Amino acid sequence: MSAPANQASTVGVVDVHYDDQEQAKVALVVCRDMTFSTIVSEHVADIVRTEPYEPGKLYKRELPCIRTVRALGPQLELLVVDGYATLDPQGRPGLGAYAADAFGIPVIGAAKTPFRTATHAAEVIRGSATRPVYVTAAGGLEIDEAARIVAAMAGPYRLPTVLAKADNLARGRVRPNIDRQIT
Repeated sequence: MSAPANQASTVGVVDVHYDDQEQAKVALVVCRDMTFSTIVSEHVADIVRTEPYEPGKLYKRELPCIRTVRALGPQLELLVVDGYATLDPQGRPGLGAYAADAFGIPVIGAAKTPFRTATHAAEVIRGSATRPVYVTAAGGLEIDEAARIVAAMAGPYRLPTVLAKADNLARGRVRPNIDRQIT
């Protein structure tokens, strides 16, 4: 059983980036505190073949990539995904909900853009930003708690520093400090 989200000590942020040849690079940044300010490891995997994109079924494409990079890091107690955990107020599962089910841990969805049916998402304004980060949750974590966690994440900008780091790693803009695997 994982620790409650507000007490988790090994937390991670994951992001996936695709190229024009249906290949992907997936990054996982692991931290040891709930503000995500102490990075303890970074992991990147190049995925040679991905599932084709299906509207409304992003999880089919991204979950195998996330599974691969998670295997490189330590056991996590909380995961943050770039995207939505749930897609509507009724709880229709998004990537985060599928990840929560697959890994048995709470998952926070932190999205940069609004999704038309995700009217339940908490809008978190960080720093001096005028645009929010859209926060959803799955795996037993309430949206209000997920929003508090995202609001408290380290960094002065709209996107928490660790989310920007995972994005830059997945895009190949920076190299990881720890692991790299090609599958």
